[in-house]
Amino acid sequence: MKVLVSDPLSEVGVRIFEETPGIEVDVNTGLTPEELQGVIGRYDALVIRSATRVTADVIEKARNLKVIGRAGIGLDNVDIKAASKRGVVVMNTPEGNTITTAEHAIALLLALTRNIPEATASLKEGKWEKKRLKGREVFNKTLGLIGAGHIGRIVADRARGLKMKVIVYDPYISPGTIEKLDLEPVSMDELLARADYITIHTPKTEETANMINREALSRMKKGAMLINCARGGIVNEDDLYDALASGHLGGAALDVFSTEPPGRLKLMDLPNFICTPHLGASTAEAQDNVAKDVAEQIVAYLLHGTVKNAVNVPSISAELMNTLRPYVTLLERMGAMQTQLADSAIVEARVDFSGKVTDYDLAPLTTAMLKGLLAPILKDDVNFVNAPFIAAERGIKVVESRSKTHEDFASLIKLTVKTIEGENIVSGTIFGRTRPRIIRINDFYFEAIPEGHNLFIHSQDAPGVIGLLGTTLGRHGINISRMQVGQKREEKQNVNLITTNSVVPDEVLEEIRALDHVFSARRIEL
Repeated sequence: MKVLVSDPLSEVGVRIFEETPGIEVDVNTGLTPEELQGVIGRYDALVIRSATRVTADVIEKARNLKVIGRAGIGLDNVDIKAASKRGVVVMNTPEGNTITTAEHAIALLLALTRNIPEATASLKEGKWEKKRLKGREVFNKTLGLIGAGHIGRIVADRARGLKMKVIVYDPYISPGTIEKLDLEPVSMDELLARADYITIHTPKTEETANMINREALSRMKKGAMLINCARGGIVNEDDLYDALASGHLGGAALDVFSTEPPGRLKLMDLPNFICTPHLGASTAEAQDNVAKDVAEQIVAYLLHGTVKNAVNVPSISAELMNTLRPYVTLLERMGAMQTQLADSAIVEARVDFSGKVTDYDLAPLTTAMLKGLLAPILKDDVNFVNAPFIAAERGIKVVESRSKTHEDFASLIKLTVKTIEGENIVSGTIFGRTRPRIIRINDFYFEAIPEGHNLFIHSQDAPGVIGLLGTTLGRHGINISRMQVGQKREEKQNVNLITTNSVVPDEVLEEIRALDHVFSARRIEL
């Protein structure tokens, strides 16, 4: 497996690649977009920071690429949609620089409060401006956090150490969860009105872009201070200038900008504005941490299939995969069976999980189902990364439900697939710890191993039908390895799931369909 490191990476990360058997690494930084497109086809993995732009054109040329790893958090420079379409896992390292970014936010807050940058410059100019540069205390002040993820929570912890009151706005975290962190959940309006300081700790999305604009700034408490160490573009820089220049805000500190480097901004002429050149993650410890993390994650994925910190596929540890592997196999086979049972386009797939399986993260299992559902149509063009994307692209609605108990099985999974013309139900479970089984197809119940070459035959429950099926297959030299029969006695109907040692040819399938009492017959490859 070959790895390309296209941006400067701490030596600790490069060394992990160099010392791992089965991995070759090339460090080639400063490539132009054209040069990157020219070489990327040789590599299985790409390691970047913020300089390399992984565009759709780059991904199109990356015929062997399996994973892109960002040593850091932000992925604005990666076309994740294009990567997902090609089945390329995109990973970042959200833990490696959380502490250093949080500390930088606190550092800017204190530097702004005590006029440290301006005081330093003044003193170096030979001035002694104690009165003009008088600051204030942060003790007992209210800090408003926008975003309570990893970094926001660390900022909250450090702020409480400074004896600040902390309030939080985060619409994606329930108030109960925020309260469990011993923080106060508030609305955006309340946060803007109450906070003496506001720090931003949210990704840049369609919802958060330009979130702190003229209108939001006008609702902030007079004299309040704003700090952004998250992503550029969340704060409108022109509107911030007006709020500072008018005296409405007491100060602001930015580590990130809409365009980086930002050039000379008019904000920089204001004495109550301080800034740093995106230094949030720039400590020796953080650079080592993210390099180590990204290298270990890529090695684990390339050599063992373990996914961690991927933004376009559910993360799952090797230990959890050992537990979930039988379920992954079951769901993938159930999905494949459903597509081969369908007579028209699939419009919805509903997965009902019940019993012990609900103790686990179900996202990888639903993804496995979608991969199985699409594989009979798309073959190798679908994988565990791009299956959800392709399903959405095809207009397949995915519904997931869970129930903690089930009367008959420790775990039961029911997959209901709706098509334009109707629906089919396939249910499965795990026998013991490792043996996937199909136990229901529509109204027929039986026990079948979901693997191999299969015939699914719907027939009348009449003497001699099973014998005729066996005789017909035997006459063509096709050996039956297993046969499962499900009955609807009141309607005198059977289904036969017959596993054969070889694929049943078309002419034999047509002969079976022509047999007396056979209503339908189809191949199912699992």
